[in-house]
Amino acid sequence: MNETSSSENISTRLERIAKLAREAPTMALTTLAHHIDVEWLHEAYRRTRKDGATGIDGQTAAEYAQGLEQRLRSLLDRAKSGQYRAPPVRRVHIPKDKGETRPLGIPTFEDKVLQRAVAMVLEAVYEQDFLECSYGFRPGRSAHQALDALNEAAVRMAGGWIVELDIRKYFDSIDHEHLRGVLSQRVRDGVVLRLIGKWLNAGVMEDGALRQPEMGAPQGGVISPLLANIFLHEVLDVWFHKEVLPRLRGRALLVRYADDAVMLFEYEEDARRVMSVLPKRFEKRGLTLHPDKTRMVPFIRPDRLPARRDDDDGPNGSGSFDFLGFTIHWGKSLAGKWVVRNRTAKDRFRRTLTRLSEWCRRNLHAPLAQQQKVLNAKLRGHYGYFDRIGNRARLWTLLYRVRIVWKRWLGRRSQRPLFWKRMNQLLERYPLLTPVQARRA
Repeated sequence: MNETSSSENISTRLERIAKLAREAPTMALTTLAHHIDVEWLHEAYRRTRKDGATGIDGQTAAEYAQGLEQRLRSLLDRAKSGQYRAPPVRRVHIPKDKGETRPLGIPTFEDKVLQRAVAMVLEAVYEQDFLECSYGFRPGRSAHQALDALNEAAVRMAGGWIVELDIRKYFDSIDHEHLRGVLSQRVRDGVVLRLIGKWLNAGVMEDGALRQPEMGAPQGGVISPLLANIFLHEVLDVWFHKEVLPRLRGRALLVRYADDAVMLFEYEEDARRVMSVLPKRFEKRGLTLHPDKTRMVPFIRPDRLPARRDDDDGPNGSGSFDFLGFTIHWGKSLAGKWVVRNRTAKDRFRRTLTRLSEWCRRNLHAPLAQQQKVLNAKLRGHYGYFDRIGNRARLWTLLYRVRIVWKRWLGRRSQRPLFWKRMNQLLERYPLLTPVQARRA
């Protein structure tokens, strides 16, 4: 069977799982693992990134591909018989703002393939359950769609009150027992649950030391984002729509992208009531909301703002807030109407510029053509995400700043100063990508 027909066959089988889950929304499914066979693992292998970092065994995708059929058959036998041992993930840290880092776990390539195979099964089930408010790590959904949904609702409601949710170290804080309880409501297949349990308990290898945390789903694994989504679906999404919305005085909206979430309320009193119960709701599930970053923000359309009294110390202005790398604020369209705008958040802009500067520093002696190619690839990625209506000036500002950064580091290649006349000549020969060029490509 060729690759195309095999993928089509797997798609048909996935649809059968989805149909069963759709037709029995309250039933726990007990027979799922039988779908995972050698053909299924081949498809999981095809969907697994081949250029990712290696796990603790150092094995690359190219090395695993040698004798692939035999490897996949062995993997299937071990997974089904219970003999598969989930290896620890290799932990690395990627920089965040203010000197903080985010831990990232890198599984072995074989573990990625098996995680992908199980994730394919779970995704077919839970895509029938997930609600419209959820956009992160889901097929056919994106951060831009989450922003559009929020923008459109805010315009329709003329704004209101925003509640920003910030879960402290969410991926590291997921309680295993609570997660198993949530999973068992929908999935009771012994093989699938046993594999998930092994991944949760596999441990983390860092600086040669093995650590086995009692909670968390390490970021970086294929299965982790899906498990995190399943948990928050129950903890937040279902609770908001079934228990919160019916008790509110006015309209409200929840928009969630993975563990980033905001709620928009028509009335302040509704926002305050929900804000008061949120910490307890999360604490019961083993999660903690950041006390400073979880906050209420007035987001009333400017022409609807109430008159401020001299004795009024409350926040009745039209504020702004950050979500998914953007600062969300009110602005006027060319037609003079109030609309919601998205501009690159200051911390994200600063982080991007810092990373580009650090790359230029590490590669200042590389050939200029190579530097230009990499910088343009990085700029293209930034433009692709942040090119939103009302934000294009920030893209041009980034390009202007990157030119300055590049000049500064190129000037350290020799003891002779690099003046702008010479730099402009270099930019003519090695031009940096503009937002317009990226849009046309």
